[in-house]
Amino acid sequence: MPWYVLHTKPRNEKKLTSLLHERGIKVYCPLREEIKQWSDRKKKVAEPVFKSYVFVFLNDYKEESIDVLNLRGAVRFLWWLGKPGVVRENEIKSIQDFLEHYKNAEITISYQKGDIVEVKEGPLKEAKGTLLQVKGNIATIHIKTLGISMTARVPVQSIGK
Repeated sequence: MPWYVLHTKPRNEKKLTSLLHERGIKVYCPLREEIKQWSDRKKKVAEPVFKSYVFVFLNDYKEESIDVLNLRGAVRFLWWLGKPGVVRENEIKSIQDFLEHYKNAEITISYQKGDIVEVKEGPLKEAKGTLLQVKGNIATIHIKTLGISMTARVPVQSIGK
């Protein structure tokens, strides 16, 4: 039985995981502890390893995916070559083992200048363009659409390959 990757709205991973658990759907949201600094205190917080993604176990994708996508915070399932992207059980186990043994590990998705990226949210959603630079949390993308060229600055978490 396969796991599927569900794209969530930003900062909805844990809320959506709870909703899925309440409905009896098996879900995995890898978390790691971070220490957050506020002006008056520090606090240990569980943060998702993969921002805006959770893994959902479905016996019958066609039947069960509709219920999942109707939940608040769900955006879409990831697809690969015209089919829902599948993650094998051993890959989920590898993630769990890795996070168990390397508690302070940080997983990052890196982008290179010249990569073709797609905007995942906001007014430019689904627009594709060439990555010009990443500075801090802002990506600068060159987009050609409707016969014009434009440069957009969007949050890095709003783009994907």
